[in-house]
Amino acid sequence: MARISPVTLRGKFVTLEPLSEEHHDGLVEAASDGELWNLWYTSVPRPEDMLTEIQRRLARQEDGSMVPFTTRLNDSVSGGPGTIIGMTSYCDINAELPRVEIGYTWNAASAQGTGTNPDSKRLLLGHAFETLDCVAVEFSTHWMNMQSREAIARLGAKQDGVLRATSRMPDGSLRDTVVFSIIASEWPQVRSGLDLRLAKKR
Repeated sequence: MARISPVTLRGKFVTLEPLSEEHHDGLVEAASDGELWNLWYTSVPRPEDMLTEIQRRLARQEDGSMVPFTTRLNDSVSGGPGTIIGMTSYCDINAELPRVEIGYTWNAASAQGTGTNPDSKRLLLGHAFETLDCVAVEFSTHWMNMQSREAIARLGAKQDGVLRATSRMPDGSLRDTVVFSIIASEWPQVRSGLDLRLAKKR
């Protein structure tokens, strides 16, 4: 596999669309829902930095190291595109194996706990294992981001370890990174668990 191409993935609650600059205003509104940039252990762009972040992700798509998505709710009263609630991506792509990380993910505060996150992960994992034939999918998060760590563990991912002082956060503190993964042989069980969780959501 030489390269992962952008693709639209539609699930029960959300649709993942290839990121574009046209999503800018919707992403600013989503990040403003809860002022997510104020969480020091995350890297959610401030409104004035959103265009730069979109362009940065698109540049990484051009060099083959990322495939970024905009996350959009499926339901829409008007019948048009649903509300944009956040971003996610395939990143740190190893095309030789192939292997990807699912990361750089954030969702509007009001969307958290509604089933949108497991639906998004179900789409990305399914595409990675069933279409791209990945041998493994990785996740990583800040040691202090307990909400993210618990959400990753609930997916069925196993913790591989903790990498100390891997990067510097915007406030100047050093980040310890917790790394998780799911390997291909575990996907059927993880898929069943996600499908059960989603079936219980209305």
